[in-house]
Amino acid sequence: MFCDTHCHLFQEYYEDIDEMIRLAKENGVNRMIVAGCDAKSNKEVLSLIEKEEIYGTLGIHPEEVENFKESDLEFIEKNLQNKKIIAIGEIGLDYHYGKENRENQIQLFELQLALAEKYHMPVVVHSREATLDTITSLKKYNVKGVIHSFSGSLETAKIYISMGFLLGVNGVITFKNCNLRDVIKEIDLHNLVLETDSPYLTPVPFRGKRNDSSKIIVIADYICELKNVSRVKLSEITNVNIKQIFDI
Repeated sequence: MFCDTHCHLFQEYYEDIDEMIRLAKENGVNRMIVAGCDAKSNKEVLSLIEKEEIYGTLGIHPEEVENFKESDLEFIEKNLQNKKIIAIGEIGLDYHYGKENRENQIQLFELQLALAEKYHMPVVVHSREATLDTITSLKKYNVKGVIHSFSGSLETAKIYISMGFLLGVNGVITFKNCNLRDVIKEIDLHNLVLETDSPYLTPVPFRGKRNDSSKIIVIADYICELKNVSRVKLSEITNVNIKQIFDI
């Protein structure tokens, strides 16, 4: 059985969440970690984790930097004692649309890293076109966790791994002309976890359709072929990896 370590299983995207959970379980996915990214989704995470199969993370995504309020961070801190909230995330830096608010993004990121350090919580990190700043901020805090949707170079992968982070691999690895497969070939399976980032980043051959947690099996099979391991072995290794980071 597999765990989808990063998905957005929210009503905004899915008409019937229970049906999505059933479909995932039918395809060998028995646990899902739902990632909050703003005030609205963080509240929905708290509702979703009442379901047996669901764990959650709470965080403010860098794209929300202009909208977040101090009370949003207070809400996160207040709910970290919930046993099914297993990390602070999705947090990080995103310069894809420009660096005009770079300093504000870094400040928000580091406020949440400090919170993670204070409560000894792992973090789920979003880093898009911001590798150097992400590494610089992470080095300031005693934290570990997952680099969500990793797509960097082998050198960058080794830096994150040396800092105690796992790399989240999703449907991107199946995309045509993707360089990530060459990087993952060189990375030990003990440094990886599987994720969908659903409803986004649907793997081939389902690109163009809405993603969901059942597609973990597509990603798993792709990595099995790439790394020449069985599905059972990949499941065993990635589940051990998850438990090294998350209390799950």
